[in-house]
Amino acid sequence: MGLKSAAFGGDRLEKLRNSGMVSRSRMKLWMIRATTSVLLWTCLVQLTALGETWGPRVLKGWPSCFSQESATAGGGGGVAAALDVKSSPELPARVLPQKRVYKNNGYLMVSCNGGLNQMRAAICDMVAIARHLNVTLIVPELDKTSFWNDPSEFQDIFDVDHFITSLRDEVRILKELPPRVQRRVELGMIYTMPPISWSDISYYQNQILPLIQKYKVVHLNRTDARLANNAQPMEIQKLRCRVNFSALRFTPQIEELGLQQGGGGRINKNEIRIPVVERILALDIDHNIQVYIAAGEIYGGERRMASLRAAYPNLVRKETLLEPSDLRFFQNYSSQMAALDYLVSLESDIFVPTYDGNMAKVVDGHRRYLGYKKTILLDRRLLVHLVDQYNSGSLTWDEFSTAVKDAHAERMGNPTKRAEAGLPTEALAKVDSFAVDTSSLCLHAPAKSLWWTG
Repeated sequence: MGLKSAAFGGDRLEKLRNSGMVSRSRMKLWMIRATTSVLLWTCLVQLTALGETWGPRVLKGWPSCFSQESATAGGGGGVAAALDVKSSPELPARVLPQKRVYKNNGYLMVSCNGGLNQMRAAICDMVAIARHLNVTLIVPELDKTSFWNDPSEFQDIFDVDHFITSLRDEVRILKELPPRVQRRVELGMIYTMPPISWSDISYYQNQILPLIQKYKVVHLNRTDARLANNAQPMEIQKLRCRVNFSALRFTPQIEELGLQQGGGGRINKNEIRIPVVERILALDIDHNIQVYIAAGEIYGGERRMASLRAAYPNLVRKETLLEPSDLRFFQNYSSQMAALDYLVSLESDIFVPTYDGNMAKVVDGHRRYLGYKKTILLDRRLLVHLVDQYNSGSLTWDEFSTAVKDAHAERMGNPTKRAEAGLPTEALAKVDSFAVDTSSLCLHAPAKSLWWTG
């Protein structure tokens, strides 16, 4: 018995030793697998981040910005464009900005209201506010219920991944609330309000931030003109500019269609209140130039456009330039259609807004930022007077033409003085749309500069 017991004990000990060796081997194997998994996940995360830059170009063949090269390649189809980009040594991998690390004070949700360019300006405001308050911004919700009646989501118009990653060195932006925070919202633990219009950034610091800290989530349900245009800290103005001219990039699909509409000069025609032909001809614009009407329905329709078409036969609209098969995906979405007009207006040789609306202001500022591209800002009041004089015979054509050109010599998108000096605080908040005002700040103008440079 003793021998058997000893033998049995020896066998058990040997089995335990073998079992220990197997366990150690399994542990090593598990450690190798775990390390490999971590490395693979790290590579996957990096590839996903780089995919924001390369994905739309290489995998889909969509160009990411306007250029002569992309315009030339645009006609060759998606596959050819993808191969050209993939093999081109001139396209370095985009280095993402370093994430800004800060103590999160809560979450800011916003619902934009108005048309495309009104919402665009509001998004710039909300990013700057979120950055100043050290909160997390949830990707803004776009207006779906107002006059425009467009169900488009943010990602249907703007490149949402580019928006998030390009600003990550300033503010944390998420596509949706984290699950635990979402559950709080579903239980009613959220504060919803419209902020006061034309407010100073101190209003958000003193009034809105305490609400965010209390409720964790604040929802601003109106965003139009909720932050004053002027007299804000320099970092606020620079960030608004950066969002507008860099972070808010349209989707690759919208940019591709914008490229397909390439051509000569264009004129933004929102409405016709004074004879359009006389004012254009008086500026000696080439009759053979392509004139693109960047607008919806024109008041008076073809009757109003007949004289313009007679003078400029190469008169086009997106409906005439694009194939119905291309346009049908955008046709019932007013904001996406407006995005197409925005891109064409931005890239045109000449931009002539005839209506001083949000699009005219934002495009004007964007074209200044891109290098003072020729933008003719019509002095409509003076033109009415000159046209009346010409029609009555008080002015000859040469006199009329000279007067129009002299009046617009300094209204071609060149740097001009801003009108803020000496204005009362209330007026100062509203003067000069920030979308144009802040373009100078993108070029690192001095804090006290009174000059347009964008």
